[in-house]
Amino acid sequence: MLIEILKIVGGLITLIFGGDLILRAAVAASNKFKIPKIVIGMTVVSFATSLPELIVSIRSALEGYPDLALGNVVGSNIANLGLVLGFVLLFTRIEVSKSFYQSDWPMMFIASILLWVFIQNGSITAIEGFALVILLVLMLVYLLRLKDKSDFIATDDLNTLKSWPKIGVLVIFGTIFLTFGSELLVNGAVGVASQLGVSERIIAITVVSVGTSIPELAASLVAISKKENAISIGNLLGSNLFNILAIVGITSLIHPLTVADNTLLSFDIYVMIGIAALLIPLVFMPKRMEMYWRDGLMLLAVYFLFIATTLY
Repeated sequence: MLIEILKIVGGLITLIFGGDLILRAAVAASNKFKIPKIVIGMTVVSFATSLPELIVSIRSALEGYPDLALGNVVGSNIANLGLVLGFVLLFTRIEVSKSFYQSDWPMMFIASILLWVFIQNGSITAIEGFALVILLVLMLVYLLRLKDKSDFIATDDLNTLKSWPKIGVLVIFGTIFLTFGSELLVNGAVGVASQLGVSERIIAITVVSVGTSIPELAASLVAISKKENAISIGNLLGSNLFNILAIVGITSLIHPLTVADNTLLSFDIYVMIGIAALLIPLVFMPKRMEMYWRDGLMLLAVYFLFIATTLY
């Protein structure tokens, strides 16, 4: 058991380090192209911080552990809004921009509902995965073409590199760390689940999803410390969007996903949709377009209640 736990810890640390390298490279490249900050949050940062989930899900599916792949995505989406956003709100007040209800939240919620629809038959086929990827491309085109370019502010806190060769080196080493870390994490998680006699879903929903959400927490805290709230909220919404459209989509294209633990269908997916829907009243009440520490406490309460229900 100790060896398996060390594999999980080592895998998470390696994934986080690799994700951070990719994140810095991605934001550096975006800044060179002067991409607006809300677009960076919803696309570049979101995709970079979602890479651990992508690598873990693909490896899990290929090695025959579909619940680890799906549970990782669903659990990570719940952790992003319940744990990460809730924790961030304990330290700062977030002023939410109009893009939250005009595009960012609707896109994420539509993707969540679409995942619910596709997963009802107990599997996600390659055709459904292709549909998710196509929707991702369409949403990215919308974000890149219709967002206000005057919204650009260079995120120097996430990038001090200027040259393309240095960015390339970060991408190479980041990819190596992500690949190695995912192998350790998947092997460790499966080993712990086997020795404890619990399902892969439980390990994925708890340990794996929280671990792969750490890059989102780190990116959000850095953004908040630099008063870049748009990147923080945009990153979390965008990460959830990418988790569904890119990770589930790409993974199911490579290997169709079949649900083994029906709790994913009967409980987890509804919690994911419910916590996403909860953002609307929190954003608009009691003060419109702002979120406070009280909202953070509510999100954290929902998250820990979900974890307690999962474990017991």
